[in-house]
Amino acid sequence: MKGLAVVAFLLLGPAFLVMSCDKAWAGDRGYMGVYAGRAVYDTLKEVLSDREYADSYAVALLVGRGLTGYKHYLSLEAEGQLVKHFGDMNHFEINALVVLRWLPFPWDRYLDTSFAVGEGLSYATEDPKIEVEKHGRTSKLLNYLMFELAASLPKYPQWTYFLRVHHRSGVFGLFDGVSGGSNLVGAGVRYDF
Repeated sequence: MKGLAVVAFLLLGPAFLVMSCDKAWAGDRGYMGVYAGRAVYDTLKEVLSDREYADSYAVALLVGRGLTGYKHYLSLEAEGQLVKHFGDMNHFEINALVVLRWLPFPWDRYLDTSFAVGEGLSYATEDPKIEVEKHGRTSKLLNYLMFELAASLPKYPQWTYFLRVHHRSGVFGLFDGVSGGSNLVGAGVRYDF
């Protein structure tokens, strides 16, 4: 029953936040998207430099909403994700996170670019096999961390393409004594409305 309550919170919490957010306060921006990626055996520190890929893949659907911002520099967003893993891992994952996005880059008039960091919770419907193999144990509920580099053409600002690092971990034992996690690198597209 506890697991069902966690799943309900992770699914309904971000959806409620996204749907109930006042449009004027949110900067009139919501988004939907999809991304796909491949799991890597590397630690988060190594994930961009020396990737050792696993035979495990994922596809994620995401929905988000702008919450607030600071001038034209920063935006704060809420995002919910439903992720399907296949290959070596075969389970669903539900993620709820808050995203802080840095907006201005010097070349934005040619390629509108942003960098984002997201923090939240991740719930897996089964213990992810890679996490158990690498660390001996895991938990269905772990911390979720995301890093994203995104870009859109100024002529088509509603379409954004992005590269993303998707990270689940126990935050050095904070979650159920789990000290490791798993990483996924991928790319996707989202539509702003």
